[in-house]
Amino acid sequence: MHCSLREEAANRLNRPLPLLEVRGVGKHFEGVKALAHVSFDLRDGEILGLIGPNGAGKTTLINLVTGFLRPDEGEIYFSGARIDGRPPEALARLGLARTFQHLQIFPELTVFENVLLGLTRRVRRRFWHDLLGLRKAREEEESFREEARRILEDFGLSELSDTPAGVLPYGDQRRVVLARALVSRPRLLLLDEPAAGLSPAEGRELLALLRRMHQEGLSILLVDHDVELVLGICQRVVVLASGEVIACGPPEDVRHDPRVIEAYLGDRDAA
Repeated sequence: MHCSLREEAANRLNRPLPLLEVRGVGKHFEGVKALAHVSFDLRDGEILGLIGPNGAGKTTLINLVTGFLRPDEGEIYFSGARIDGRPPEALARLGLARTFQHLQIFPELTVFENVLLGLTRRVRRRFWHDLLGLRKAREEEESFREEARRILEDFGLSELSDTPAGVLPYGDQRRVVLARALVSRPRLLLLDEPAAGLSPAEGRELLALLRRMHQEGLSILLVDHDVELVLGICQRVVVLASGEVIACGPPEDVRHDPRVIEAYLGDRDAA
């Protein structure tokens, strides 16, 4: 099944190209199919959900889009340029940022220092700028620090700025990871299970935070096991099962799709 703007021939001339487009992507591991013929797109300014039962291939797909894996077949485009096969560092410079299922946090560094690490992909000045202590370099560094402080305030982390990240509760650590990704000013943020391990209250806070990020113009690809969270915030949802797209569309259409119900529950009548 394809979920692509390029197949909407009647509307093609009236719509811009997608920000992200996945065309016929497949991936195998030692002969085992992880993904097959996956096609979908994400529009600029959209929150697109990606859901599916365990083993559906969601994280594999995120790894392909962000350069941590290479597809065995198919093509991936970002802002019109083909990106499959490019390393993660190059894709980060293009404006793709991601979070991971498992927290990638530096426990001995402070919250502020963890967030500052997200700025490294934006630092383009040469070593001799730092070595000579040029005024422009110092001004740029201070502007980065000011931006990091603003992000911390937006995420409600200002009072924890000097706290070692490793001592924070799990929900706060999740917010630190999100803040670090956002401070890089990505065009597209890919979130892999951002609500994993969160309490219901923390999940609601995350939902409000994602809505605010979207209102500020950020495009988001959201992958999560919390189906209600995804359906409650995304404009469209792509559903994977056994490595293939089985449904794509508005949340309410996806919610009542018999193929989706069967994929999650295994029994259409019981569903």
